[in-house]
Amino acid sequence: MKHSLRSRIWLCRLIGVPAFVGAVAISIALHTTLSLHSKIPVDLTVNAAESDPLLDDIGTMPDLNGGVAWLNSAPVNNRSLRGKVVLVNFWTYTCINSLRALPYVKAWAAKYQKSGLVVIGVHTPEFSFEKQQTNVEAALGDLHISYPVVMDSNYRIWQDFNNQFWPAFYIIDAKGKIRYEHFGEGSYSDSERVIQELLKNNGATDLDWNLVNDSGHGIEAPPGDDERSPESYIGYHLAERFSSPEKLDHDKQRIYSPPTTLRLNHWALSGSWNVNAESAVSQVSSGRILFRFHSRDLHLVMAPTNDGKPVRFRMTLDGAAPGVDCGTDSEPDGTGEVREPRLYQLIRQKGSVKDRTFEIEFLDPGVQALDFTFG
Repeated sequence: MKHSLRSRIWLCRLIGVPAFVGAVAISIALHTTLSLHSKIPVDLTVNAAESDPLLDDIGTMPDLNGGVAWLNSAPVNNRSLRGKVVLVNFWTYTCINSLRALPYVKAWAAKYQKSGLVVIGVHTPEFSFEKQQTNVEAALGDLHISYPVVMDSNYRIWQDFNNQFWPAFYIIDAKGKIRYEHFGEGSYSDSERVIQELLKNNGATDLDWNLVNDSGHGIEAPPGDDERSPESYIGYHLAERFSSPEKLDHDKQRIYSPPTTLRLNHWALSGSWNVNAESAVSQVSSGRILFRFHSRDLHLVMAPTNDGKPVRFRMTLDGAAPGVDCGTDSEPDGTGEVREPRLYQLIRQKGSVKDRTFEIEFLDPGVQALDFTFG
């Protein structure tokens, strides 16, 4: 599709619906790259107040009655939202792509609320623990999200929108028509101009036409410009590039050893682990995971023991403590704790990016390691 922007975005893409918990199927995402595509051609050299985006009529907004719980709000639906401009954001709290888009979503919700914008987060889980309301509520608090969020744990709203991506953005006009959609990170200027245009068409006055430039900090900061490592799942359902000499066993305890040489974007286990479809669970203390990566940031989705006990860890970068290259969830000496199920930023390199070997050792048994992401 032709467009006026020349940039790249990262997103998680739905590829299947494997079952992880009993007979309940949850969708799994892959991290991929693609060219930015936009429903509206926008000349970025034109003043936002003078631009006239070409808005599509993509269809009527589906109802929002498929969620299992509403957080920060009483339930709303497409009828109660008539007369408002609505931004629907599909996301999940362990997806780094979703997290890096949040500064803009939160800023738009605050900036345009009095002008008639309603922002709704549709939290559609990737991992089984993201279905638990207490975990989602804790994430909303940690991320300072105050706009309405509906828990779409059964994927009903996802399916009603025919959505396939985390994050995804649908902007709906006051008559309930979807006028714009965007998938993945990026295109924030286009999205905000659509919001402004629809609010203006709905009678809003005194709009601030300056665009939000609210890139986040810490784990919500934009990605680096030298990312060569793909998202890598640890559970056997989607595991790739596993390099321990032993075969990755399914649902049974096994002792693994590291390879002599670890190639770029390959990973390995060391020690006693039980690998299930979704995660690898350490069976004794001193279980280790190794990854050879090339990226500014390294994140790992982890959960504590099944009974909620914290798990201590110690990590190295090329065999030494990370020092200033530690992430927001680790100390310069490489230590930290897994206390709740979420995405942990373990490495943020301050200097030049090059191939590095990451190793994390868990000092207590029972940790659940699920997914590496980079940035």
